[in-house]
Amino acid sequence: MKHTVLAAALVALTSVAALATDIADTDANGTFSIEELKAAFPDLTDDAFKAADTDADGQLSADELKAAQEAGTIPA
Repeated sequence: MKHTVLAAALVALTSVAALATDIADTDANGTFSIEELKAAFPDLTDDAFKAADTDADGQLSADELKAAQEAGTIPA
């Protein structure tokens, strides 16, 4: 059972990392600012970023970024 949980966690982390491979967390705070995302996606609009920022903290968590990429709001 422990191996199954560990394998699932590894797959989940790898999936998030794979979606965000072109994005640098330049300030190493564990989230992505609009500036960091615009460096990877120059056409990203403020409205698209705000829509992806579901907790309205001004940063995208890995989960918010993954959801936005899966929804097509932000390129994968």
